[in-house]
Amino acid sequence: MNRRSALALLAPFVLAPCTSVRASAAGLSQVLDGAKGLGPLKTVMVAQSSTLLAARGYRGHTVTAPTNIKSASKSIISALVGIAIDKGLLQGVDQRIAPLFSGDLPPKPDPRLNAITIGHLLSMRAGLERTSGRNYGRWVKSANWVRTVLAQPFADEPGGNMLYSTGSTHLLSALLTRVSGRSTLELAREWLGPAEGFAIASWDRDPQGVYFGGNQMAMSARSLLAFGEIYRNGGRTMGGTQLIPRDWIARSWQPSTASRFTGDAYGYGWFLREIGGVEVRYAWGYGGQMLYIVPSLELTAVMTSDDSLPAGRTGHRTDLNGLVGAIIEAVA
Repeated sequence: MNRRSALALLAPFVLAPCTSVRASAAGLSQVLDGAKGLGPLKTVMVAQSSTLLAARGYRGHTVTAPTNIKSASKSIISALVGIAIDKGLLQGVDQRIAPLFSGDLPPKPDPRLNAITIGHLLSMRAGLERTSGRNYGRWVKSANWVRTVLAQPFADEPGGNMLYSTGSTHLLSALLTRVSGRSTLELAREWLGPAEGFAIASWDRDPQGVYFGGNQMAMSARSLLAFGEIYRNGGRTMGGTQLIPRDWIARSWQPSTASRFTGDAYGYGWFLREIGGVEVRYAWGYGGQMLYIVPSLELTAVMTSDDSLPAGRTGHRTDLNGLVGAIIEAVA
């Protein structure tokens, strides 16, 4: 089945609501059968009300094999920051970062560096020139990623427009390491590890050994679903253990800015938009690594894709949003 045929199969479920439980089950199965026509797609998992509804692997891929979730890991960094604030390791989203990076500031720092806060980094409004996009390769080839980010010229004022930059979330990883005295990977495994199924298989580090904040993290689709279920369940595990503060989840899902590329709102490490007539929160990684949460339906969905191909300009991201719309219609 080619991509056009796959989308044609999804279309009826986007437009027509299901009328019975039997129709919902049949509809979801048919939606996922049709999704195999989306060439880059590797896996899909769907859970509702803590019940796994579907787990599909396409073209030999499995939901238990680790895959690079790319920038979907920014949502995990956000969760760790929220926990660190709750534990008193960080003061809050209004805490200024310059004092914590005093040894890494440029020789003649721009005074505006003193205005950047943790909240600005979380919402991509630090104002510094982006280290993503055309600047990414040069940044990750630098000898010190933290210093390179802090030495970027200002493209906007701190607290201004959204400038999507993985450098911002890498600074958060470095902050977590400094205030805790432990690696970000250790913190993730301790703070989020109690959630059944959550695991980080591997994670790249910068030249100073800081784990890459917001990129190059390997997780299975099942592990990413387990992380999503924590958020969907108000920060709690299925056993009732509170891992992420409930108020942090609410704040993370409150719009702070909007992407100039998609128009979607952005909170603290999460994109926000309406799909299928309901509010959806989603994490998005290069190539189409997606974690969708639909609070009103108690629904969590994960999709992983070929991480070597762009998802934006190829239309694959639009296809995945259409796919989750079809899933919403099938289970609503």
